[in-house]
Amino acid sequence: MEQKNFDVIIIGGSYSGLSAAMSLGRALRQVLIIDSGLPCNRQTTHSHNFITQDGEKPAVISAKAKLQVDLYKTVHFYSGLAVKAVKKDNGFEILTESGEVFNCRKVLFATGVKDLFPEIKDFENCWGISVLHCPYCHGYEVKNEKTAIIANGEMGFEYAKLISNWTKDLRLCTNGKSELTLEQTETLNKHGVQIFEEEIDSFENQDGYVQNIILKNQEKITVKAIYAKPPFEQHCPIPETLGCDINEQGLLKVDAMQKTNVAGVYASGDCTTQMRSVAIAVSTGSFAGAVINKELTDEDF
Repeated sequence: MEQKNFDVIIIGGSYSGLSAAMSLGRALRQVLIIDSGLPCNRQTTHSHNFITQDGEKPAVISAKAKLQVDLYKTVHFYSGLAVKAVKKDNGFEILTESGEVFNCRKVLFATGVKDLFPEIKDFENCWGISVLHCPYCHGYEVKNEKTAIIANGEMGFEYAKLISNWTKDLRLCTNGKSELTLEQTETLNKHGVQIFEEEIDSFENQDGYVQNIILKNQEKITVKAIYAKPPFEQHCPIPETLGCDINEQGLLKVDAMQKTNVAGVYASGDCTTQMRSVAIAVSTGSFAGAVINKELTDEDF
């Protein structure tokens, strides 16, 4: 790519990054999107709870978005991995894995998170297909089905309460000794939630669609859907190397304007919130783009 200097570089070209780029492109800003092509929902079969796109395949949404953003001639795309960012007096220098260097006044991280899967055979193969993280995104499609939750303690209790709105045919797998209080256990039992403490060995599945949970004692739990919230880490380590704060959940800390604690650095989408959905990623990206344009305008006026 011949052009090396931009108003804004967006690292991450999925829903949030593309949404920010549209805001900035419509504001006539010179924008570069650097994207490595690995969205965290790449295995998810359908996206839901996003008006006008309900039930659409995530890849179709992002492809259509990219085509629309590409119509704005001040927005440019670079396929590759950003590996380093250096703060300069007048902005930032971004280095890619292939050795190219780009400069910008502001940088937006829309880089998502990387899920850290448990040591359960075929968990990863089922993730986003029948092992789900969000009932608002996928609960309607498995309503009233045999469902399991993999969680423990307070999180397991609250998760079971929430999911019971979508199905009463529910079991809680603590994947080891239960950390529920006696009162929580009694409440779940009263509501018909079965509790299994045996560790999980694997999932029997067909092309990612779970059929049985196999416990380490070889007991089978027949289910059609599983909810789980595995731990995660930031997909991109660059914000931390720039000095951006991470909150106790492991997310980039931003204020109400999508600003990090480092001047000129913004973040949006899944890397900033536990509410992981396409709709929220689009919303925060669009807002971040408008905020960044306002900051650039104020600096130049």
